[in-house]
Amino acid sequence: MNRESKERIEEQLNGKPLWRSLDELADKPEFHQYLQDEFPLQAKAWLGKMDRRSFIRYATGTLALAGLAGGCRWRPQEKIVPYVKQPEDEVLGVPVSFATACTSRGPAIGILATSHENRPTKIEGNPGHPASLGGTDAITQASLYDLYDPDRSQYIRNLGEISSWDSCIFAIREMLLKQRENGGANVRILSGTIYSPTLHQQKQALLKMLPQAKWIQYEPVTRDMARQGAVIAFGQDVQPVYHFDKADRIVSLDSDFLMSMPGSVRYAKDFADRRRVREDMTEMNRLYSVASWPTVTSANADHHLAVKPSDVEGFALALASAVGVSAQGSLPASVPRGWFDAMVADLKANGSRSLVVPGLHQSPVVHAAAHAINQALGSQAVTYIEPIEAAPTDQMKDLAGLVEDMKGKRVEMLLILGANPVYNAPADLNFKEYLSNVLFKVHLGNYVDETAGECIWHIPETHYLENWSDAKAFDGTVSIVQPLVEPLYAGKSVHEFIAAMMGEPKLGYDIIRGYWQSQEQIGASEEKWTIALNEGLVAGTASPAKQVTANPRLQPEASGAKGMQILFLPDATIWDGRFSNNAWLQELPKPLTTLTWDNAAMIAPATAKDLKLDQNDLVNITFQGRTIKMPIWIQPGMPADTVCLHLGFGRTAAGALGNEVGFDTYALRTSQAPSYSPGVTIAKAGGIHQLVATQNHHAVSGSETMDGRDVVRSGLIDEYKKNPKFLNPPKDEEPDALFEKPKDYQEYDGYKWGMVIDTSACIGCGACVTACQSENNIPIVGKSQVQNGREMHWIRIDRYFAGGEDQPDTLFQPMTCMQCENAPCEPVCPVGATVHSHEGLNQMVYNRCIGTRYCSNNCPYKVRRFNFYKFSAGQPDLDPGNYDYPSLQLMANPDVTVRGRGVMEKCTYCVQRISAARIEAKKAGRDVKDGEIVTACQQACPAKAIAFGNIADAKSEVAKQKRQPHNYTLLDNLLTVPRTSYLAKLTNPNPEIKS
Repeated sequence: MNRESKERIEEQLNGKPLWRSLDELADKPEFHQYLQDEFPLQAKAWLGKMDRRSFIRYATGTLALAGLAGGCRWRPQEKIVPYVKQPEDEVLGVPVSFATACTSRGPAIGILATSHENRPTKIEGNPGHPASLGGTDAITQASLYDLYDPDRSQYIRNLGEISSWDSCIFAIREMLLKQRENGGANVRILSGTIYSPTLHQQKQALLKMLPQAKWIQYEPVTRDMARQGAVIAFGQDVQPVYHFDKADRIVSLDSDFLMSMPGSVRYAKDFADRRRVREDMTEMNRLYSVASWPTVTSANADHHLAVKPSDVEGFALALASAVGVSAQGSLPASVPRGWFDAMVADLKANGSRSLVVPGLHQSPVVHAAAHAINQALGSQAVTYIEPIEAAPTDQMKDLAGLVEDMKGKRVEMLLILGANPVYNAPADLNFKEYLSNVLFKVHLGNYVDETAGECIWHIPETHYLENWSDAKAFDGTVSIVQPLVEPLYAGKSVHEFIAAMMGEPKLGYDIIRGYWQSQEQIGASEEKWTIALNEGLVAGTASPAKQVTANPRLQPEASGAKGMQILFLPDATIWDGRFSNNAWLQELPKPLTTLTWDNAAMIAPATAKDLKLDQNDLVNITFQGRTIKMPIWIQPGMPADTVCLHLGFGRTAAGALGNEVGFDTYALRTSQAPSYSPGVTIAKAGGIHQLVATQNHHAVSGSETMDGRDVVRSGLIDEYKKNPKFLNPPKDEEPDALFEKPKDYQEYDGYKWGMVIDTSACIGCGACVTACQSENNIPIVGKSQVQNGREMHWIRIDRYFAGGEDQPDTLFQPMTCMQCENAPCEPVCPVGATVHSHEGLNQMVYNRCIGTRYCSNNCPYKVRRFNFYKFSAGQPDLDPGNYDYPSLQLMANPDVTVRGRGVMEKCTYCVQRISAARIEAKKAGRDVKDGEIVTACQQACPAKAIAFGNIADAKSEVAKQKRQPHNYTLLDNLLTVPRTSYLAKLTNPNPEIKS
């Protein structure tokens, strides 16, 4: 076909309307030749025994896209650059790591994703990324499960029926052509919060094409309060970045900065670095927490007060006034004056080394007060940057505006990108009802969720491990998100969807690379692009600090509210509901409550007593004319007259595992009270709903021991300074041992693997539990089996309360197999399935195990797990959750056996990682270096609370920690001689505050 004919046909294809152009071309020989040249695979089918009407129906979608874009040509294979040096040839069985970023909750967390034979199998933190520094959190670890989730959307749907990408895009383009006539005045785009610079540019281009259209960003967990607070304090929206490594005194105003804020992974490490105590390092920071619900942050505080949500504002105003800020307000009656005055004096004494951190859900006045306090103290532990969101606005107000437009039938075309407002929009907006007024609705998402079911078109969205993208971290640093695998279900990224919708279909790589070619940090340089992929971030993109001056006149908004108050918060594991179908996160015990597979209305013991309620009682909770029924969970550390409801449960279209789990608290949440409010009532409804927790130890008055045993040890740093061994007192009598004294350690020649867990650094977040589950192919078991005590996690985080129920101190103790030198499990095994290795490891030989469970009965630490029902193969109610399911087979770590029914299993110190390092060292003719072996739990821990290595090497980090005076082994009176030991928890309370 000559060039002129081709150009003439393409010119006519670019004309409008498309149907008429194709109709005119269908019978022309040169058009047939054009099809054979440009679409050789499809041309035969299109030009066979088919009438013109059928030909146009089947060919239109693809031809329209090809013509409008000038043809979507074949591209060379995309280049994915590994973080480590790529071997010349791929070696089967040798994993490769790639630097990318997890964007599951929005802001980027730099990760290294491990791939076995081109299938992602493990997530680790990127040690060179400022948001992770090598650590992760449980949600990031579990994001791997989302990739392989068999309930993910797999097909494009039109009115519930399977359709095609070409047909979908053609329908969208046809509708857009009509809407362009009035500038897109009746077009709305709804997405989550935008952290991607490329997506922001695409948004601007789309709104330029449709100048009257509106793009709304909405998520249930937003910065709306923080943004308004910044405007009150500074007259502009800025975002704080905290530097906990520079803070000697910290006040948390209802914030959970250790777990649920942007930057929490980094903040946890910086905070924990100031809590580690060694013989030569005894200075600690001090944390005061004022909280309306028990958080990971309040559990790690040296002093904590439980106050009602509205009282936090009064506390913040009183603190602002005490440090010289112009503020009106009085100290709430629930706050002891002596406690408050001692804290204020401590902050003033430390001046620029002090820091106040507000919670995202707290009122704008609390945020403004925190900014003003930090500036009044001259804090060097906080800087301010431009918001990392693209063009942030009041999300709740914008969503309400969208609903008003739908109600008034001013929206004819609505594109919903990765959002689920039918489920999570405030109840008073009636989003689902008014969505029916929209003529043309399109949903792009990972699941056929509640919103997808109400739309005409649904397109599967790619997982972040399947697509090219970019995203900003908490400090503005941009990461390039690169895929490790082709889309499993032919999904489309939001970038590809928008490009195709605008008539410029491109591959995700071309879109992202094209954007960064226009940016000075990379430009046309392939070397800089390769470095960005290699390092997992774009150098020089961290947001510069802004100079701002706080000058607010602070007045109370919600302080001093009377009566029972309601508090809405994201869940610790499934967040706002987007992870409802993630089995790992559903079964992961929540910090502090240790609940699994459920949510509950949390109240204080005193409130339960007043209302005559018991654990698991069903109650009717009524708020602003709406009522839901759910069970009660009585939680030590909750303030009186407050009910805390966690979001994300009660889904109806989450997937097989997430449907009908828990209770939908969005049914009570309104646009006027998205965080907290007075005016809630609780009435006993009759009946119970059985809640399941993995630990039910409650407050132990005046003691930090459990059942008379010295399990978890803690003390004051001032006592440690006087006598470093005060937590390891000499024993006057011989221990009452259950076993004979073990043989000498020196019988183990070569490596002696051991572990130390620093309980002063451990924050109890559970990242280690999920990392272990991912690394070791540990199955889920479901709620009923957890209730029977049959959970399979190889690590559990024991949580202990000390003191009274109102303001208890909280202690966390991760429990793994102790790898006993004198292991009580070994002599009772009739088949030698649990044995000692030549390096002293207590190993399990799975194919020997016959399931007697004698070893578990004889284990004093209760860290062995028995597979009662072949959980790895799945049961009828758990089939989609475990490793025999086809898509989940791809997720399994090939270096670890997938166990079956009747097998005992437990922690092995990641023996597969030990073996891999030993092999590499042997090939190089050297010993294994200290730090070369990193266990999965150790690598994931954001606080770096775990040390592992060769205790026979006196210079190793683990050996140094074992020589610390506050190092102890658990139940050492039994003479099991564990290889795992603990550094006792040390706290730094203010001596002026009497407990």
